[in-house]
Amino acid sequence: MRLIVSEAVTIEGENGGTTMKMKVIVYWLTTAFLLFNLLAGGIAELLQRPDTVDGMILLGYPVYFVMILGVWKVLGTIALLAPGFPRLKEWAYAGIFFNMTGAAISHAVSGSAEWHVLYTGFLAILTLASWALRPQSRTHGVLFPAKTPA
Repeated sequence: MRLIVSEAVTIEGENGGTTMKMKVIVYWLTTAFLLFNLLAGGIAELLQRPDTVDGMILLGYPVYFVMILGVWKVLGTIALLAPGFPRLKEWAYAGIFFNMTGAAISHAVSGSAEWHVLYTGFLAILTLASWALRPQSRTHGVLFPAKTPA
């Protein structure tokens, strides 16, 4: 007897063992941490929290930019969580990567505290990790097809 619970867990009935697909588990852990940060930041921007607005002004951006980023962060979070829509997910990943690398560079050149540069850079790397670890069902196609023996 073999029962497939999800993409992450296969329960083998004969020997009682459990096989975890580590790639899918690491994908969801990475993605959950990334999306928590993205959604929390997006909500803070939509609410125009004073510290968020002050930070944007210190970086040299206009205040209206806070709302634009907030909307796109919330929409990007929804796009990555929703089933299906693989092309939309590709665009969301690209937008998140551009946002986080732009934030890291903005913090670096504006003289912000070093942790701002490191944290936003870390989130950019997490974006790449989440993108690279996606299960096949969440991709638009195969980036590197398997080689077949000649």
